[in-house]
Amino acid sequence: MESEKVKIRFAQVTDVASIIELCKAHAIYEKAEYSKKGKANQISKDIFSSNPKLYCLVVENDIEIIAYATYMKQYATWDAAEYIYMDCLYVKEKHRSKGIGEELINRIKLEGANLGCTIVQWQTPNFNKGAIKFYTRIGANCKSKERFFLNISK
Repeated sequence: MESEKVKIRFAQVTDVASIIELCKAHAIYEKAEYSKKGKANQISKDIFSSNPKLYCLVVENDIEIIAYATYMKQYATWDAAEYIYMDCLYVKEKHRSKGIGEELINRIKLEGANLGCTIVQWQTPNFNKGAIKFYTRIGANCKSKERFFLNISK
């Protein structure tokens, strides 16, 4: 990571407010709605339980948390194997193009290998040309699909 001294580490409970702020900024960047309501408790439960549903890495400089990435282990039926699904990766705008995103992905690859996985998958909106260019540059392949959402009534 060039020119800026940063540290990648696993998130701690004290980081939850910063993670939520980054989630909000990420949603705005991807032209989506985001509500903070109830997120602190749920994210804390899902990341910091004894059997976490989600792993979260943060990047901090001397002042603040400037980026985050979340991932989880999932199963691919076609491959009959587990893989890492990277749910989110977001770097604050003024810290982009400094190698932080690539270092986060490299760390996720390392952590995925530690979990017995051999592939990382993720998605990004088709209008996010900067991310698509970045992912292509680091050697990722794209498989075009449409993502659907179906609400479940309670």
